[in-house]
Amino acid sequence: MIIAILNCDKNWGIGKKNGLLFHLPKDMKFFRDTTLNHVVALGEKTLLSFPNARPLKNRTHIVLSSDKTHNYENVINVHTLEDFLQKIKEYSLKEEVYIIGGASIYNQTLPYVDKVLLTKVNYDGKADVFFPPLDNHQDFELKEQSDIIQDEEYQIQFLTYYNKNKKEIE
Repeated sequence: MIIAILNCDKNWGIGKKNGLLFHLPKDMKFFRDTTLNHVVALGEKTLLSFPNARPLKNRTHIVLSSDKTHNYENVINVHTLEDFLQKIKEYSLKEEVYIIGGASIYNQTLPYVDKVLLTKVNYDGKADVFFPPLDNHQDFELKEQSDIIQDEEYQIQFLTYYNKNKKEIE
């Protein structure tokens, strides 16, 4: 199974100046608990945004960098979208693979995901990078939603969208 996991603001914004919009301890715990001991697929900028640009503990990382000279330690390095998708497909046959960003990676993999785990924040984070609005997307259907909860100063809701027309990776 291939699953995108992310949070966004009320306008579907997901980032600003190459960083996250919010500090959300409950959402971070959800992300950590959900992805722990699984495969995560991400772009190079997302990897570089992690503390000390190091992979997250207890996860297998597939990292896409278009620069063939950029190879990072303790990750699976790929340099084309085709190779990235093939690695995702290979791992997804055995276990869950989580797409964790950034925006370009989300956009390029969205047709292939089984579902999207989205934490929606009821706030305008003044984003400069956005996720496709799934509420208006013909291929996605909202199937599960939590109650609205407080996470620090923000109201958040955990939503699960399913892809009704998932494309298979060739």
